[in-house]
Amino acid sequence: MLNVGQRKESLLKERLSMIRSRIATAVADSGRRPEDVQLVAVSKTVPSEKLLTAIDLGVTVFGENYVQEARDKFNALYAHHLSWHFIGHLQSNKAKYVVKMFDLIHSVDSRKLAREIDKQAGKIGKVQSVLVQVNIAEESSKSGVLLEDTTQLVIEMSQLPHLEVKGLMTMPPYFNAPEKVRPYFKALRQLRDQIRAMEISGVVMDALSMGMTGDFEVAIQEGATLVRIGTAIFGERT
Repeated sequence: MLNVGQRKESLLKERLSMIRSRIATAVADSGRRPEDVQLVAVSKTVPSEKLLTAIDLGVTVFGENYVQEARDKFNALYAHHLSWHFIGHLQSNKAKYVVKMFDLIHSVDSRKLAREIDKQAGKIGKVQSVLVQVNIAEESSKSGVLLEDTTQLVIEMSQLPHLEVKGLMTMPPYFNAPEKVRPYFKALRQLRDQIRAMEISGVVMDALSMGMTGDFEVAIQEGATLVRIGTAIFGERT
């Protein structure tokens, strides 16, 4: 009989295996390559001990929302070869901490924040990879630059020497039916393609961070390269 720790590990392994299988199926059905889509395991409120189990199961990319919590985990797991993504709303006064820990910031949504990240990255001799967060549905409750303002923000960010714009991120409205989210994912992909066609110097524009536990398969079908999945891996947050 398995003890409590073994049961938890077995459940995490089962969930992770299921998610990887679903991602692989969605990628294949879309005619894409497995390496085109990366799983970002959203680990906010998940303790480091549980992340160690996920690491043992091959997870290498974790997404965090809160600076202090992320710093504790970063320090605890420093010996492991991991990639940390900041996916939450970022205040400018926290930029100096984030650039020291995170390989990719998904949530840049203003000129002020971009300039502060560039300033803090410059202090440590780093070129910080970032995504521009787009408020694709213009929801007042969510952060993000408006669709029509995104291109100009990307152009301005391209002038900052310690930033590299890698692509776009969005959090669409929540629907019980994933198909209802498809138009928002499609719109973000089209915007990404339009900006990429401009060939702005210093802007890569390959990444699309979109899709979470409830809708990641549709996101993959519409071109997601990063899917942010937490609940389906680690269970409901407590």
